[in-house]
Amino acid sequence: MKNPTAKFQPIGRRLLALSGWVLLCFAVASLAGLFGPGEWYGTLKKPAWNPPGWIFGPVWSALYTMMAVAAWLVWRQGGWDKQRKPLLTFLAQLALNALWTPLFFGWHRPGVAFAEIVLLWLAIAATIALFRSVSRTAMLLLVPYLAWVSFAAVLNFTLWRLNP
Repeated sequence: MKNPTAKFQPIGRRLLALSGWVLLCFAVASLAGLFGPGEWYGTLKKPAWNPPGWIFGPVWSALYTMMAVAAWLVWRQGGWDKQRKPLLTFLAQLALNALWTPLFFGWHRPGVAFAEIVLLWLAIAATIALFRSVSRTAMLLLVPYLAWVSFAAVLNFTLWRLNP
């Protein structure tokens, strides 16, 4: 349900809020930089369809940007007062997103990381469902994220099984 006053919010407030969502999402992204693939990942057996390393930066940059815009669009429809549940669900999936990288790359626990990515997938799906009732655009912005995490879950599972 659209908030008719959302378009009348001062531009400075809207830009500040958008900047906040972008900063939050990219703060999570920067945590991943603390746990790069490293030597351990280089020694793993990988499937032939494993993507090249250079693709992850551009893909995740686009996904984090779309996630931030989606959250901002929902926030604009009444802020925390009216959108608490969808925004808290978004934050929960963002926290799960932040946890996967240390589990997999930092602590070398692909089995635990796989269980966690399943929870992440469910949290993204829940976020999409909640965003749908607020903003179709916000919902659609999260669909590529769910698709990428679906692919990542299959890759995570494959790496776990190839490297017991």
